Parts: sequence; structure tokens; C-alpha cells
Amino acid sequence: MELTVQNVSFSVSDVDIIKDVSLRVQEGQFVGIIGPNGCGKSTLLKNIYKVTKPTTGMIFLDDLDIVKASPKVIARRMGVVGQFNNTNFDFTVRDMVLMGRTPHKKIMESDTNQDYDLVDNVLRKVNLEHHASKHFSYLSGGEKQRVILARALAQEPQFLILDEPTNHLDIKYQIQILSLVQSLKIGTLAALHDLSIAAMYCEYLYVLKNGRIYTHGKPEELLTPELVKKVYDVDCHINHNEHTKNLVIAYHPTIII
Repeated sequence: MELTVQNVSFSVSDVDIIKDVSLRVQEGQFVGIIGPNGCGKSTLLKNIYKVTKPTTGMIFLDDLDIVKASPKVIARRMGVVGQFNNTNFDFTVRDMVLMGRTPHKKIMESDTNQDYDLVDNVLRKVNLEHHASKHFSYLSGGEKQRVILARALAQEPQFLILDEPTNHLDIKYQIQILSLVQSLKIGTLAALHDLSIAAMYCEYLYVLKNGRIYTHGKPEELLTPELVKKVYDVDCHINHNEHTKNLVIAYHPTIII
């Protein structure tokens, strides 16, 4: 599926948070949004997956009008993985993942054997099949994040939104989660904090600054010391590997007096 965001703005109490943002994610493309803290990355994504409603602008997933469609209809096509996953109730891992089947259910409709088979298959994909009966609260941060990804995959989405899903995770779990998402080969829009990780997984990047698209392009062309200085106000040196998408950034420490 293709995501199209056209001239989206979002304001709170007359304060503009997102300003005239347009972007596109083509079928099967992994696209990243980068930018400093507070630039509006998560707010933009929340407008796209309908936690908040744009003040102006249009959002389409193929021919589905996201602004007008019901959350249940959207959830049949779009899965979301966020960075904070606290729950008020302590469910088992299997029950958490089964919740991903809810958009496909009628009121009071029970889970089927097919649902359980799908959930077991998803748990194997995220390497959590041996934790199916564990309670969510007992899991590590990396395990919890894999459960949330599994729940999104149980929706059988045709498009994924990742809202800084690897924040607070060590590099092992960052790579595990993003490699799995990449292997799905479905359209993905991800807000990412780590520029090296963004360069490794994203085919295209949008840079957000002060609620606006500052620039956009392919990571190997876009990520330069000049851009990092202008957007993050940090001096650095960047090494690109010509044969892989790996990128090494050496930041120069700044002394504040």
C-alpha cells in the first residue's frame, strides 16, 4: 500500500506543531523521519495513525481517507509500534498478541483456531514462542517491544508505522526489530532517533525541523556533516561504506561554558 500525506498541519491552542507537511511512502518502501527532539516526529505520526486529527491537510493509504475512516477500518490495514508500552492490566504474551486480531472481529466474536495459529506463527517470528504464557510485566524492555511488534503483525497489516520503536533498547534488539520489519517488505514509515540506524534500514529519509520538512532524500546523499550541524547543532565527521548502507558518525564534543 502507498501512504500519501498532503499539506498536513496540526495546532494546539493556536500553537503550530506540524506545519504544511507532505510526504510519500511507496509500496514496500521503508521510509524514515529524523530530526531533533521536539521537532514534531511523533506528533506527525499520531496524525497519520489517527490518535489526533490534522488541523488541515489530507492523508491517504491507497484510496482510504485516513482522516475520515474509522479507527477499526484503519487498523485492518495499518499496524503501529510505539516507544512506550505500559499497560494497566497484566496480560500474558499470547493474550497481548491476540489483541491484534480485534480489528478483524465482530462484536463478541470469539478467537478461532486460525487466530491462535497465526499468533503462534508471529511469536516464532519475533523469537518469543517460549514466553507465550509469561505475563507482559515480567518481560525485559526488548522483549516487551517485540511483543508489541508481534501484536501489530497479528493484525496482518499492509502498512506499518514505527514511532521511535527502538528508543531505550540496546543495539541487539534495535537490529532484531528493524531487521524483522525490513524482511516483511511492506510499506513502513518510521520515526528514528539514531542516524546510523536510519541510514542502515531506510531507503529514503525526511528531515523534520521545527514542525516542517527541512529536506528529504536518500540517506547516502542526505546525511552530511553540514546537515547534522544545521539540524542538530552538532559538529561531526561521517564515514560512508560504499559497499553497504552502514554509516559511522563521530560526534565532536561541545563544551558549554
